[in-house]
Amino acid sequence: MCLRPWWEKHDRHWVTFDTADAVAKLEGEEVTWAHHPTTRNLVNLARNSVQARHVLESFAPDVVVSTGAAVAVPYFWLRRRRHTSSIYLEVYDRVETPTLTGRLCRPATDLFLVQWPEQQHLYRSSVLVGELW
Repeated sequence: MCLRPWWEKHDRHWVTFDTADAVAKLEGEEVTWAHHPTTRNLVNLARNSVQARHVLESFAPDVVVSTGAAVAVPYFWLRRRRHTSSIYLEVYDRVETPTLTGRLCRPATDLFLVQWPEQQHLYRSSVLVGELW
């Protein structure tokens, strides 16, 4: 939400989990609810992959942006077939080891952003943007 001044100027479609927090914050926004849990859940990875193909075909985004949720994995890999750009923002609270989602999305990411200098050594050619809350 801290990036609202940027994203509110653009057409957008959200993909996230159907949680009370997300429902409240995205009220009035166009949203696709992803299947969860996602961590190491192959059934939901398959379901989210089918959903990603449909969403990417339906909305044809110019850029796919993720703040580190595991649901990003199929979107980042499938968007390459459409030549859509991608931006990944690594999570704020993992400084010493890379996240599974970060490791899986990194090879399919055009711009990989980190919030801590310590995270830069975890991800080749990442860009430090500083803390975003």
